[in-house]
Amino acid sequence: MTPRSYHSPRRQEDAAGTRRDIVDAARRLFAAQGYARVPVAEIAAAAGVSVKTVYASVGNKPEILAEIISLSIQESDATASLERVRASRDLRGVVAELAAGIRKSTEGSQDAIDIIYSALGAHEVADRAWQQSTTAFRAALREAADHLVALGAVRDGLSAEKVGDVLWLSFGFGAWRSLVRDCGWSWDAAEEWLREQAYAVLDPGRAVPDRAGAGRDSRRAAGLR
Repeated sequence: MTPRSYHSPRRQEDAAGTRRDIVDAARRLFAAQGYARVPVAEIAAAAGVSVKTVYASVGNKPEILAEIISLSIQESDATASLERVRASRDLRGVVAELAAGIRKSTEGSQDAIDIIYSALGAHEVADRAWQQSTTAFRAALREAADHLVALGAVRDGLSAEKVGDVLWLSFGFGAWRSLVRDCGWSWDAAEEWLREQAYAVLDPGRAVPDRAGAGRDSRRAAGLR
């Protein structure tokens, strides 16, 4: 007679709680110290479990890192943000939705982004996650760029590809990191400045500098012909 399998809901809840405690502890430690500097034993101590339990519940460091990244992606509301962008009918509205939505997701997952930064080059999991995140992020911005061009909401002569590049420059990972992490700006200040920067560059109502004319003027001012 085949023995009946037994599943204990309480045991499953306890196991899920232990896994969550381990991942949360690792996330805090990786963000504070950097991925490479944190041994599994320190993660175990911070989570209040044994090293053996860490390996049994989540796995080794690369597997823990992968779990942190996966949870961060699940917590993002990128799809809803993109839907709000598509519903906007002018440049100001699209840029405002992008700034607010990307700020929210970036601020909420900043520790995970810091962890990936610290692990780049140290493990292929981080390298792969960075490549995938960057590719997906730029693809979403390209959708926003296509929408803007279709609306006729940007300067003449700007292709969707160039608009996407401007949006990446304005709202990509590096933009927020430079202002908030490196320069000490608040998230509110960073959101406002990046929003206005993107709007100023793309606004069809603003004059485009005459580069050739500017060059002639500068040479004339310098006494050159």
